[in-house]
Amino acid sequence: VQLQASGGGLVQAGGSLRLSCAACGGPFSFSVMGWFRQAPGKERDFVAAINWSGDYTRYSDSVKGRFTVFRDNAANTVYLQMNNLKPEDTAAYFCAARRDSIGLVTTTPNSYGYWGQGTQVTVSS
Repeated sequence: VQLQASGGGLVQAGGSLRLSCAACGGPFSFSVMGWFRQAPGKERDFVAAINWSGDYTRYSDSVKGRFTVFRDNAANTVYLQMNNLKPEDTAAYFCAARRDSIGLVTTTPNSYGYWGQGTQVTVSS
């Protein structure tokens, strides 16, 4: 599976952005999809994840209530809608795919086998 993330940019605090991650080369509809972020000098942190069918999601506490992850399996794309952005949301955002037999939605980076390139999100105060 190859993943291509897009949609990052510069936004003022309180603004919104929508990230997209397009997948090709594999059965996207059978993949758990995750979003992670990494600020300079910091570890890669979990942001959100969604199961195969899109009816189960998980979020980090820092984004819960502000970010929404959803997917369109027909378009092989997963999205991250980010509202009420804060300067501390500034980071490179990565999408990732995980495949296993039961579709467990996990939060650790090393449980995801496929990664896209990062897209930069910068939130100014």
